[in-house]
Amino acid sequence: MSDSDTGVTVASSGMAGATSNDMGRSEGGMPRLSAITLRVNDQERRLDVDPRTSLLDALREHLHLSGTKKGCDHGQCGACTVLINGRRVNSCLTLAVMHEGDDVVTIEGLGDPEGLHPMQLAFVECDGFQCGYCTPGQICSAVGMLAEVEAGWPSHATADVASPRVTLTDAEIRERMSGNICRCAAYPNIVAAVRSVAGGDPG
Repeated sequence: MSDSDTGVTVASSGMAGATSNDMGRSEGGMPRLSAITLRVNDQERRLDVDPRTSLLDALREHLHLSGTKKGCDHGQCGACTVLINGRRVNSCLTLAVMHEGDDVVTIEGLGDPEGLHPMQLAFVECDGFQCGYCTPGQICSAVGMLAEVEAGWPSHATADVASPRVTLTDAEIRERMSGNICRCAAYPNIVAAVRSVAGGDPG
């Protein structure tokens, strides 16, 4: 079938024979960069990034916020968890260009040594870590998780999903934090840290 049969017209400007890879590259063969503005830890940050750059790589390699960790890079370990508009997200699974204007909070934005976030302080007091590699993601995830509980979102462990109020038992905490892996197995102390911030009955 010819081009005339399909109604497709090929421009004579040199685009004929161009591949999809060529379309995303500059004349020098380098990927075209996208100019974006991210709001990270209450600061506007302008970046020029390859549109394929993950939010994780933008935070670590471009903004040098190394608290957010790269673990599996497949969304399976939770080490890269950050808060986006208050919700916990695996930053390795989302592109930086998707978050123009969004409010991104990393572990550095939750608190600092002079003013720790209550969840950070609880992890210290409850010894909720060993090597510490997963800890930033654990803490960000825990903060986001408590917001989900406050909003009444049920989980697989919720006994009464019709109830507008979730009873945060230890089983609930374990289920809701199950996306964050601790290879040092500090799970009991992580649950204790979350419990100390959330309060309530362990159940």
